[in-house]
Formats: sequence, structure tokens, C-alpha cells
Amino acid sequence: MSNIIKLIQNENMKIYRRVSTWIMFIILVGAAVVVGIVMNATASNSENENWKQNIQAENEMYKADLSNENLPDMVKDFSKRELAINEYRLEHDIAPVEARSTWNFMTATSEIVSLITLFTIVIGASSVASEFTWGTIKLLLIRPVSRAKILLSKYLATILFALVSLALLFIVSFLVGSIFFGGGDSTPHLVYRDGAVQEVHMVSHILGIFGLKSINLIMMSTFAFMISTIFRNSGLAIGLAIFLMFAGVNATALLAMKFDWAKYILFANTDLSQYLTGNIFVEGMTMSFSIIMLVIYFIIFNALTWFVFMKRDVAA
Repeated sequence: MSNIIKLIQNENMKIYRRVSTWIMFIILVGAAVVVGIVMNATASNSENENWKQNIQAENEMYKADLSNENLPDMVKDFSKRELAINEYRLEHDIAPVEARSTWNFMTATSEIVSLITLFTIVIGASSVASEFTWGTIKLLLIRPVSRAKILLSKYLATILFALVSLALLFIVSFLVGSIFFGGGDSTPHLVYRDGAVQEVHMVSHILGIFGLKSINLIMMSTFAFMISTIFRNSGLAIGLAIFLMFAGVNATALLAMKFDWAKYILFANTDLSQYLTGNIFVEGMTMSFSIIMLVIYFIIFNALTWFVFMKRDVAA
């Protein structure tokens, strides 16, 4: 265990001694500040003044969807959930979250997690490939430490960078939101679970959003780490991972319109928030199914990484 900790510390020193790493953190903070400035200049709470009338209008639309026999069950389920939540709001006089609020701002900044994914892909892709490029892999392997521990330390250091970046974004988002929009109010978030509407504290809801966003972050970082290890080429790993990150979801969505087997593709399962919004890729998919698929892909990526790294000859 002590060897692993020392190896992780060594990898962290490599990561955080780079100027590029701190530039990434500055860009991350800057992105949150820019979103805050834009929202502060453009967001308005005018819709909340007539929120009851707006919700009543929405309810009429949802009722029309439920009575329309031509609509798919997936759309009807979504309308049923939203109708129940809206009726709960009216009954308990709970207004929607204001546009100019810390919570709404943090929900918006959760999209910046995709930027963290890009940065982590770069870190993960260069972790192993750079050792082969500069020939330093030989110096690592002559140490009295197994290859498995060396590889594990590099992977854990990459994931740790992702988690640190995620925590930084969360903290900065709350601070920037508090500066521009004041402290978070006590308005609860409403969810529809097990056939009933439940109130969830906003902090728990925001943490849940960031948590769900981190799924794609971990999977794409693991994929880039795998490609980097197998092909010893950081450029290929970065390029392929970024391409799939942006094109994978769209391509999967197109396939899902015609083929049920699209549900087995990785990108159909990385966004678990689809089960909260009702916008499910393929009808019949469940959160349990997606979690199982993610675990399978995660095991495959890491198994291939481990197998190739353990068997590779680096003597030449």
C-alpha cells in the first residue's frame, strides 16, 4: 500500500508541476466566472412572477399528451411525471427555482464538466504514452515495483485530477453564484419517485447533477488512458477520445431511432440523467441496465489496458 501511495504522489508531482495543468485550472475558473457574468446580465425572474399561470398552462399541455393515444409510452410517462410535480407545486405553493439564483447558476455550470473531461483526457492520454515517447518508461520498470502498481498509480492519479477539478468547479460555482445572485435559498427540488412527488434539498440535487455528469468524465478518461497505453500515442488517444465524446452521442441517437441494439453502445448509457428527465435513448432502457453496461465497458477498458501494459516488451 505504501508503494502505491508513493507512486501516486510521484504521478501527482508530474501532473501539478506542469504549467499546462495550472492553465487548465485557470480556464476552468474563468469559464465559471464568464457564465456568471453572462447570466447576471441576461437572466430575469419575470417568469416567476406568474409562475402559477405558467404551470397551469403546462398542465393543460401534459393532460393533452396523456389523452393522445398516438404518443409513445415514453412521452406519456414524462408528461405524467411533470404533471404530478406541477400539481404538487400548486398544492404546496412551491415556486420553481428562480433564473437569477445560485442553484440555477450551478445547474448551468454543471455543463462545464465537459471541459473537465477534455482536460482529463489530455492528462490520461499523456500519462503512459509520454513515458514511452521520452524513454522514461525503462526507468520506471527497473524499480522494485510491479508493472501493475505502476499502471494503477497512473490511472488513479488521472482520476484524482478529474475529481479535484470537479470539486474545484463545484466550489467556484457556489462562490461565484453567491457573489452574483446571493446565497442559495431554501427552495426544494421536486422529483417524482415510486409513484409520488418528493422534496429534495437543493444541495443534494446539485451534487446529484455533478455526480451524474462525472460518469461520462470517468468513462472517457478511462477510454483515453486505454488508447494511450495500447498504442503509446497520446495524440491518437486525445483525438479519438475527443471525437467520440462529441460525435458518439449524436451518432448513437441516430442509430437509436432505428435499431434497438443501440442501447448497448456506451454513449447510450453515459448520461444517467435521462432517467430523471424522461428523455431516454431507447424505449425500455432502465437505470439498472445502463449501470450494468457502464460497469462492463469499464471492466473491458481497464482489462485491455492492464493486459497490454503487462505483456509489452519495452527493452528495445
